[in-house]
Amino acid sequence: MKGDTIIWAVFFFLCMVSIIEVFSASAELTDSKSYMGPVLKHAMLLGVGVVFLIITMNIDCRYFKIITPFALIFSGVLLLITSLTGGEINGASRWFDIGGLQFQPSELAKGAVVLAEVMILSALQDGDTVDKRAFKYILWVSVPFILLIFRENFSTAALLGLVVVLMMFIGRVPMKQIGKLLGVVMLAGVMGIAAIWVLGENDEEEALAKSDPRVKTETVDQPEKKKSSGVLHRFGTWKSRIKKFMDNEEIPPEKFDLDKDGQVAHANIAIASSNLIGKGPGNSVQRDWLPQAFSDFIYAIIIEETGLVGAVFVCLLYIILLFRTASIANRCAYSFPALLIMGLALLMVTQAIFNMMVAVGLAPVTGQPLPLISKGGTSTIINCVYIGVIMSVSCKAKKRDELTQKAAVKVEG
Repeated sequence: MKGDTIIWAVFFFLCMVSIIEVFSASAELTDSKSYMGPVLKHAMLLGVGVVFLIITMNIDCRYFKIITPFALIFSGVLLLITSLTGGEINGASRWFDIGGLQFQPSELAKGAVVLAEVMILSALQDGDTVDKRAFKYILWVSVPFILLIFRENFSTAALLGLVVVLMMFIGRVPMKQIGKLLGVVMLAGVMGIAAIWVLGENDEEEALAKSDPRVKTETVDQPEKKKSSGVLHRFGTWKSRIKKFMDNEEIPPEKFDLDKDGQVAHANIAIASSNLIGKGPGNSVQRDWLPQAFSDFIYAIIIEETGLVGAVFVCLLYIILLFRTASIANRCAYSFPALLIMGLALLMVTQAIFNMMVAVGLAPVTGQPLPLISKGGTSTIINCVYIGVIMSVSCKAKKRDELTQKAAVKVEG
């Protein structure tokens, strides 16, 4: 097997954890006739991802420059189409459904933006820094895509923006320019939160009141309000999530509303009942009650079944992936492959860290899956492609090391 052995090991363990935990957490998707159906579908999807990984691994990294403009145009068009006609899940239009496979254009757009940023940074390297024009070009490319994604998926847009800024830092963009950008982002963030607080409606609470006869509130008897259109239709969801996250009031167990705050409550129960070694794989109780147990909250199920040991193990896999990628990047002869694999590793690891923070209650609830572990469609295959790119660069770095060693032996001889 070509490529870096440690990256292969991390990928293998992530896939094994994924198959075991998706099998356990997908109980609500099964029936008496096909209880193996969800995990078999997921395993087949991982198999397809491995095929894409191997294909990508055998492509010379310099050819990735060629696909950058096509990836930007293709993903931009798909984002526009999805925003207008895409399937709606949990109140957001993010998906295409192609033959039962959910395709999320934002996953493709993230990789395209990183590719474009890496091309700009590598082309404008100037000694120990980068040309000041790079900052302007990066914003021209990344901001439109971030805004398109932001309309339906705030957390994905925020994570992509974070990776763009981190890549500016790694690519040696002047700190003065980065500082100005962070100041503008902070100001925009404050104004955005204020707008959400003022314009956002409590959509989630009203939907619950209308769907659950046990919940009686004044909003049930009031005339139905006109739904907000455009980007405003997500303000209510964001406002509810921020309010729940910021509310530190302790509620007695007998008064806690499991219907209203089911995700957070059952995730907390899963974690609290895990102890050090957990209940054992397949023995989760909260998987039957926790919404999206096989996707957004699969880390809570991992903790419930494998305890603190499993939680730390999974977290370490992502940390090892990031640091090993950085080690490979340091051995690259050119800036493009080094920056490329760092950008792709940051995309996966920042998303993983945020998913884990949500599961343990350190961040507001969002729709971010755990890369290479959560049950998914587009994200699983795209993340396998990212690993393939890292492998491709590692192969080249390994050959370069071997040539350097041979040259050193000849000199000594």
